[in-house]
Amino acid sequence: MPSATSPTSLSRYENQKRRDWNTFGQYLQNHRPPLALSRCSGAHVLEFLRYLDQFGKTKVHTQLCPFFGHPNPPAPCPCPLRQAWGSLDALVGRLRAAFEENGGNPEANPFGARAVRLYLREVRDSQAKARGVSYEKKKRKRPPPQAPGLPPPPDGNPP
Repeated sequence: MPSATSPTSLSRYENQKRRDWNTFGQYLQNHRPPLALSRCSGAHVLEFLRYLDQFGKTKVHTQLCPFFGHPNPPAPCPCPLRQAWGSLDALVGRLRAAFEENGGNPEANPFGARAVRLYLREVRDSQAKARGVSYEKKKRKRPPPQAPGLPPPPDGNPP
């Protein structure tokens, strides 16, 4: 029987969120001058996201590259590797949650700043063009319309 003092195992998401939070904390400590979390703004978050690009693994073609707009280029090219939009979007979501869990004021959450949202949108759009990949919003499926005059099925679900 597990004792009350044994740590519960965290989900993959929770572990990743903790690692991301620790990485961001290190970034703030190494910032010149060091930056307190309470003084962190959306601009600092953007600086952090741009810093992370150097560790990216996603090839993003420049407009001058012959493979610009091709999702599967047939040959190597010198275009830079960047963080993929989906990775950045997920990272910002985890850090946004971690900020509030670590005592941050939700109204002052730098990860939810307008500049960060605009940056993510810009990265998504530019990567979609450069890689020839569309990021279309998934449409919600709507139930088919009921024929007029027919009562809904007894379980409330369409046939």
